[in-house]
Amino acid sequence: MTEPAVRARDLTLRYRGPVGRKAVQAITGVSLDIAPGETLAVVGDAGSGKSTLAQAIAGYTSRSVDRGVDIAGGALEVLGIDVRRLRRHHDDELALRVGYVPQDAGAVLDPHLTVGENVAVPLFQRDPKLSKSFAGGVVAEAIDAMHLTLATIPKYPYELSRGQRQRVAIARALVLDPDLLVADEATAGIDATVRGTILTHLAEVQRRRGFAAFVVSSEIGEVRRLSHRLAVLHRGTIVGMGDIDAVLRDATHPYVRRLAELSAARV
Repeated sequence: MTEPAVRARDLTLRYRGPVGRKAVQAITGVSLDIAPGETLAVVGDAGSGKSTLAQAIAGYTSRSVDRGVDIAGGALEVLGIDVRRLRRHHDDELALRVGYVPQDAGAVLDPHLTVGENVAVPLFQRDPKLSKSFAGGVVAEAIDAMHLTLATIPKYPYELSRGQRQRVAIARALVLDPDLLVADEATAGIDATVRGTILTHLAEVQRRRGFAAFVVSSEIGEVRRLSHRLAVLHRGTIVGMGDIDAVLRDATHPYVRRLAELSAARV
């Protein structure tokens, strides 16, 4: 039997803020599987723990002294790697095999590098001796796939709109052809006229390349473009999981019922 790309069992996560502030328990007793090639979409209100769970799955656990995500209980395996007992070589392996798009694209783009250089960073992390001309071709393809002009490549992040920076972050996350994509509100800040195109592209790329995906969204409409499988988070716990229509139709939790009502009102 093929092992899941992501396996969480009774997972409890705490988010550590700045020094001197108490850690906050963000996820409590979450269990889920994502099969290879499958997309799991996650929705939830602000403070439900979506971003903390996304960070943990992407391998961003306790990476700095001041802040980070701590696995306080349960188990989390990503691409066969035990994230709770992450070692340096596995940390590096996850960085190369997991594409991560955080909610704020500006947090992952180096302001001192051009767009092209930002997108190329993972390529040279994997192979420092990679030909610059070859890397340039891969970067151009990734930029074009995100519906940005090639004239964007020599620009710096501050010269771009928030939506353009987010698309650059997506291009960077996909440039290594990852085994798993973790996208936290991937279309945040992107103009509505472009958002649908980007979501369609993400879905097409995922189907073509066959990577697994964990996608955080606040919109059921966006979720339907990317996946048929949904998990609903509320106050750090999963209150609904399964086929999107089944989760909304058979809602028993008050928050899931509200989601179902909002979804029906927008149809």
